[in-house]
Amino acid sequence: MNLREKYNIPHDSIITIAGTVGVGKSTMTQALADALKFKTSFEKVDTNPYLEKFYADFERWSFHLQIYFLAERFKEQKKIFEYGGGFVQDRSIYEDTGIFAKMHYENGTMSEVDYETYKNLFDAMVMTPYFPHPDLLIYLEGSLDEIISRIQLRGREMEKNTPIAYWEEMYRRYEEWIDNFNACPVLRLNIADYDLMNEKHSIEPVLEKVGRAIQHSRRWKTRQLIK
Repeated sequence: MNLREKYNIPHDSIITIAGTVGVGKSTMTQALADALKFKTSFEKVDTNPYLEKFYADFERWSFHLQIYFLAERFKEQKKIFEYGGGFVQDRSIYEDTGIFAKMHYENGTMSEVDYETYKNLFDAMVMTPYFPHPDLLIYLEGSLDEIISRIQLRGREMEKNTPIAYWEEMYRRYEEWIDNFNACPVLRLNIADYDLMNEKHSIEPVLEKVGRAIQHSRRWKTRQLIK
């Protein structure tokens, strides 16, 4: 019996990994996909034409960056569902509007007109009955010190040169966002409870939790359809 069958995770499941910068989304995405024999959908960082410009000038490039991310994530979501599932996705489409665009608007680095345009586009694309939501969103969380340490260890210059206050604010906004998130079922995992880099077997307790969460979610959906 393979791990997917062992933990009763359907072959067509769609799992999205969410969490602030540096929390280990890519590592978790790859580990889950390897264990379940699923495909991966990674955030395209290296080919993003706006990212470095954005870190150098938030006000000038925040709207462009958010529109780029929205388009790319929507295309990925469409592709995943056309394949019929069996995917683990690095970062959710919901974080862009719930955290990043909102943060830049409230901090004055995105104009009101741009923010309203972005929100209207997001709502038209995502907040409809026709948009296919994931079976489960896994939210990775940890202490602020742990996350900042990981950002520094990763060594991306554009992130290392960003003021600590930016990461502190993002951390706070993520915690507020997930406490109110209800677009799909959520499983919260603390990064102190596993070590996927050094202990490969630590993925199994995660798989057990994922299986229970997805089965609970699907039973709930079935009951709603019967009603």
